[in-house]
Order: sequence, then structure tokens, then C-alpha cells
Amino acid sequence: MGKKAQAPSDAPVIVVGLGRFGAATAASLIRLGHEVLAVDEDAELVQKWASELTHAVQVDTTDEEALRQIGADQFERAIVGIGSDIEASVLTVLTLVELGVSEVWAKAVSIKHGKILKRVGASHVVYPERAMGERVAHMVSGQMIDYMEFDDGFAIARTRAPEEAYDKTLTESALRSRYGVTVVGIKRPAQDFTYAQADTMIRQRDELIVSGSTHKVEKFCAVTVAS
Repeated sequence: MGKKAQAPSDAPVIVVGLGRFGAATAASLIRLGHEVLAVDEDAELVQKWASELTHAVQVDTTDEEALRQIGADQFERAIVGIGSDIEASVLTVLTLVELGVSEVWAKAVSIKHGKILKRVGASHVVYPERAMGERVAHMVSGQMIDYMEFDDGFAIARTRAPEEAYDKTLTESALRSRYGVTVVGIKRPAQDFTYAQADTMIRQRDELIVSGSTHKVEKFCAVTVAS
């Protein structure tokens, strides 16, 4: 079956697996205005979340006919939050793909699990525990105030301005040419976030939001700690 066009941003979403990740994702999507169909084979989990999620149903998510009966084949976007049962995770992703769901996001608990999910047709694979672990490690180390890494080797971080940039514009400090990172914005104490411009002046207590390759962002943030 051919791929459908990418789903619009406000398209309904089917969320499979109502563990902590799946339930939290479903609740967040509802708050963002999406219509969500939440599915799990565990009747107790479905009952637990039924009052908070708009639509929650019990079904064997590896059964193509069962998913078809609840209209899963009518969705263009799905999120598979199953993690503990790898076989069920893989079979569910495969079933959704075979039903024609064009965009399938899936949670993986390991690199090998993620590779399998990709091979059976997952559009996007996420590693929530790994991502949070890396984020916390960077924050605890003191190098960053906040951190987010993407799976293509790209990262965004919030860090303190380095001493060498104090009382200089971004152009004068030449942080991009020296460190290979882009200063996206600046947060000054008691002031709102502002997008960075070439003539933006950097002050001593400023926090910078920077982006770039993971290695260069980490190297830059290490410099700001040493300043």
C-alpha cells in the first residue's frame, strides 16, 4: 500500500499503550486540541484513564482486524508507547503500517529495539528514557541549564554567557565562527526571552540559547562553565 500524504498538524491521533509515556502523550495531545483515540489491551489501564482521555478502548493492538474495527485504519498518525513488551511493540507498529497509517511514532527502549521498529515501518523512533537521562546528566554536570538533543546529531542548549562575550554584540564576540554554534536567543534576568540579532549586546548575567552539532554545543557550554 502506498504512503499517504503527511498528516496535517491538527489531525486526530491514535495512541497505543497507556503506560506512563503513552498516557502522558495522549493527555498532552488532548490539551493541545487534538482528538485522541487511546488504546491498550489492559482493561485496568483503560479504566484508569477513561475519565481523563476523550476516547479510551481495550483491544489487542497486534490484531489487525481488531484495530480495523475501532477505525485505526482511518487515522493518518499514530503513537505506539509500548515499551516493556518488545514483541507487542513491533507487531503493533507493523500492523498499523499495514493498515495504511502514514505516520507512526514509536517508543523504543534500546537501540536494537529502535532499529527493528524502523525496519518494520516506524516513521519516527523516540528514546524517552535515554533522552531524559542525557538531559539530566548535562544539567547536573553544571554545563547547561537545559538541553535537548535530536537523533541526527543536532542539539539545543540553554547556558550561561561566556566571559569573553560580555559587553559585546554577537557580531563582535564572533561566537559562531569561533565555536560553530548559533545563538538563537538571549534570556536576561527579569526580562522576557528575545531572539538574537547581530547587534544584540551580551551582558554578564545573560543566558544564551544556542544550537548546533551536539559536539560543538557541548564544547561551547563547557567553555561557559570555565568562564
